[in-house]
Amino acid sequence: MSAIAAQRVALAKPFNGQKVVTSQAAKSIAPSVKLANKARYTTARRSVRVMAASVFKDVEQAPADPILGVSDAFKACTSPDKLNLGVGAYRTEELQPYVLEVVKKAEKKMMEKGENKEYLPMDGLPAFRKATLDLLLGADHPAIKEGRAISVQSLSGTGSLRVGAAFLAAWMKGTTVYLSNPTWGNHKNIFGDAGVEWKMYRYFDPKTVGLDFDGMIADIKAAPKGSVILLHGCAHNPTGVDPTKEQWAIIADTVKACEHIPFFDVAYQGFASGSLDEDAFAPRYFVDQGMEVIVCQSYSKNLGLYSERVGAINVIAADKESAVKTTSQMKRLLRAIYSNPPVHGARIVAEVVNDEEMFAEWKAEMEAMSGRINGVRNALKAELDTQMPEKDWSFVTRQIGMFSFTGLNPAQVENMTNKWHVYMTKDGRISLAGLNLAKCKYLAEGMVDSFKNC
Repeated sequence: MSAIAAQRVALAKPFNGQKVVTSQAAKSIAPSVKLANKARYTTARRSVRVMAASVFKDVEQAPADPILGVSDAFKACTSPDKLNLGVGAYRTEELQPYVLEVVKKAEKKMMEKGENKEYLPMDGLPAFRKATLDLLLGADHPAIKEGRAISVQSLSGTGSLRVGAAFLAAWMKGTTVYLSNPTWGNHKNIFGDAGVEWKMYRYFDPKTVGLDFDGMIADIKAAPKGSVILLHGCAHNPTGVDPTKEQWAIIADTVKACEHIPFFDVAYQGFASGSLDEDAFAPRYFVDQGMEVIVCQSYSKNLGLYSERVGAINVIAADKESAVKTTSQMKRLLRAIYSNPPVHGARIVAEVVNDEEMFAEWKAEMEAMSGRINGVRNALKAELDTQMPEKDWSFVTRQIGMFSFTGLNPAQVENMTNKWHVYMTKDGRISLAGLNLAKCKYLAEGMVDSFKNC
């Protein structure tokens, strides 16, 4: 008889003054006693539920997320014509989610290696961190060679921004973060919940449906010395309006002259223009001007790793010691938030970026995705020009990246949703990544109707 079997047939022994019923002894308990005990315990559980009002009764219902709530409304819609242009996620021409072929290849290689699932260090996978800095600055950049550029893996762009916000709250108390007006809706939540004050600088000009460059420069100059200026590295969200390279140079000079801290959110590198180097122009330019820079990166869009939550916060400091100390504090902060980052997505990035053949395949797939979106832009503009030629629609193709800021007001957006079953954010932003050529005419009809009649 095994030791476990012997324990099951052992006589009941007292434990803390209570008689313990063995497995064999339990079988002899009358069914009526078991039913009585079950009824008593069930009654007790029911009575506990109504003994007192919930301690959470005064908690207010949070409003629906302005972006994710759009998807919930879309799913509930039964119209065959419905379009979800709210969430920024790439879709194929058949409007289906897309897993990059190079990602599948990387995952196959990972499975063949038989990788384990051990915890990563707080700052993440070393091969991933190297790949991330190489993508951001270029592999031979002096800041990398000098050790004053350090990457810390985090939970995509949102987690990276949250770690950055926590760092500002802890080590730059009283510093205000300036956000573009408009900006990605979660920026305000991230900095506000970390206890960092935020204000806005002018960015979008509704009259031209373009950049309010003069207003932007004036507001950056007016900000108190040493403020944090949050900048979208490329493919501005939600407007799709980016500064030109000449304008970026002026922005950099202004930020440097005012001794502000540039903080880049780079969520679309390679996905905006189709070129990793072209989309990294702005942060690279600031670093090359001798500025200390914080940069948050995400691989959700350019590698389609939405659910893997893989990204990084990078610090490029004036010297190695400052970079090491700064990132040491970021690691301490993230330890209390989520302890350490997930490994699967980081390994995918490392496999793709650090393999010459796979890296080339990735760039080709990015170009194809970017090209499909540009094709949709051109087709939508052509339909709008045909249906409402009296209006200037050139902004549709001037904008870049995943989104188009249509200029639709809240009432017109409501018409788009209620009449045309087109789901979008209330500020008039649409995700062209969720549109296909077959639906361009239908979308244009809805937009023209809304502009003319609402």
